[in-house]
Amino acid sequence: MNIKLVQSLVQVILSLSDEERSLLEEKLFFDLSEPLTSDLMQLSQTGGAFNFLECEPDIYSLDDGEPI
Repeated sequence: MNIKLVQSLVQVILSLSDEERSLLEEKLFFDLSEPLTSDLMQLSQTGGAFNFLECEPDIYSLDDGEPI
């Protein structure tokens, strides 16, 4: 383990402004290569891509099919 490196990093992080520290936290913890499920759900709700389903008739009920 490189203790000197860790100590140096801590000193640098503590010397950052609030804005710089927020940016660092964002980069470390929130930069994901894939969108979050909640973001996709919100996009599908607000984007209107599935609005046509509101006009579709209910063709299935709880009595359809076999119980699981």
